[in-house]
Order: sequence, then C-alpha cells, then structure tokens
Amino acid sequence: MAAAGVRMLTRSRSGGPGAGLRGCGEEAAPLRRGQVAAEGRKRHRPVKHQRKAQRLHVAYEAADGENGKGAEPLEAAAWEPQGWRQQLANIRTMRKERNAPVDQLGAEHCYDPSAPPTVQRFQVLLSLMLSSQTKDQVTAGAMQRLRARGLTVDNVLRMDDSTLGALIYPVGFWRSKVKYIKQTSAILQERYGGDIPASVAELVALPGVGPKMAHLAMAVAWGSVSGIAVDTHVHRIANRLRWTKRETKAPEETRAALEEWLPRELWSEINGLLVGFGQQTCLPIRPRCQSCLNRTLCPAACSP
Repeated sequence: MAAAGVRMLTRSRSGGPGAGLRGCGEEAAPLRRGQVAAEGRKRHRPVKHQRKAQRLHVAYEAADGENGKGAEPLEAAAWEPQGWRQQLANIRTMRKERNAPVDQLGAEHCYDPSAPPTVQRFQVLLSLMLSSQTKDQVTAGAMQRLRARGLTVDNVLRMDDSTLGALIYPVGFWRSKVKYIKQTSAILQERYGGDIPASVAELVALPGVGPKMAHLAMAVAWGSVSGIAVDTHVHRIANRLRWTKRETKAPEETRAALEEWLPRELWSEINGLLVGFGQQTCLPIRPRCQSCLNRTLCPAACSP
C-alpha cells in the first residue's frame, strides 16, 4: 500500500556547518573530476587539501508504520468548492417542504400515469420540450390540454399546426415548438416505434431537444442518471455559490464543471433541489439573501 505521505530528503555525509537535511528541489551541482585542483591553479596557490566531493544519499521519509519501500508520491487532491457540503445541507433544509412550482408541476408530474409506458415516456419528453423558457405553471396547463385530446405520437401527427399551436399556447416560442413537436413525433414513429430513444446522444439529435431535456428525460422516463441537468436556475446558483472553478457563461459549461467534482450519487438530486431553490429564494433578480441560510457562506450574498 502506498505511503500516506512521502517527503523526499537529501542528507549530506559531511559533518561541517549546514550538514543535515536539504529540502527537495535544492539540488547540489555535481563536481567534475579535477575541478577543485583546476580552481586552485587559477588562483596560483597550491592546493593543500583537496576536499572530497560530497556524496548525496536520497531517502524517502515515510509516514509512521511504513518502511518506505515502493512509496509513491500522492496525487494532488481534486478541486472542490470550499464549504459546499454545508451550503448543500442548508439548501436541503430550506427545500424540505418541497412546495416550489417544480415540485408539483415538473416533468415527472405532467404525464398520464395510467397510460402505457411508451406513451408515458413520450409525454415526459413533450413536457420537457414545452418547458424551455416557460414557467412550470404554463407548461402544466399546456400538457393538460394536450392530454385531454389524447397525447400520443399518432394523435399529434394527425393534428394540424393551428390546432397544436392553440393547445400549447402561450408557452415560450410556441410557433417553433409546434414545428419541433411535429418533426420529433414523426422521427419517433418512423425510427423508434412511437417510443423515445434511451440515450442522450439520440435524444439531443431530435429537433427541439437540448442537453438539459435529454438528461431529465433519461432520469424521469428511463430511470437512468446520465448527467446533471442544468437549466438557468442551476447555472445561476452554481456561479453565485462559486461551485465552478471559474465563472461559466452557459448551462452546458456549468454542467461539465459540476460533473468534474460533484459526487455522482448527488447528480439526480441537484436539478430539482436547485431549481426549487431558485424559484423561491435565490431569484434571478433581487434574491432573498436575508432569508437564506447561506447568506454568510455565499460569495454573492447581498449586503443588508
């Protein structure tokens, strides 16, 4: 087993002043044969005593209980934000009631639980497509209207664009979403038998489906944790708490930064936790810092 802590030391055999331990990196320049005598001749005086070149012995100072054999330097510890565990614990405490809009109206609440699994998964994907730049309340209303008409791939493809648009209005960018929903539904019918793909790569290849939607679809529809779903709330809060090594400019950059250090067992929790926190406390404008348990731990906390 590798030593828990190893330090390289050099020890001189000469007994004069300064002999003893030399810090790692202070290397003694090797003496060339005849160098001392040559230096003496340059000064035009005989060399009475030619000093013997020092021989350096390198040793590893092992931790207690180790003999140092086979010791290897430890790798540098991976980066992680200072105090993040306490910050996360505080957010969990603030979110214990689970009464934010996402908790009642998120993608896991928008599908028909009595429908066949294939239809359930399609409805999950459709709710995620509608949710982009749209409040959860508006997305939930659109899903209720669609489900009342029988929300299946076949039924969507039978609707004309104006009917579909009227059902999903006023979700954000509803005209573009009508086009994406029709195109995606046709692909699902043709390539996947009306089901949705079971991989992030195939999901993001569908029109109108981004990485955040794909990771949430994998989690909700397939029960598989493929990555951290980062929306505007998670992106904003991660930067405010300095949960990234440097400021990130886009949600996908934030996702990559979080996945470098956040333990994988927390990936499935972090989206819903931070989205609700962002809806209730860490608001985009005028965040409620004075009621936040992290007000003394957050680098971006507002002054009283």
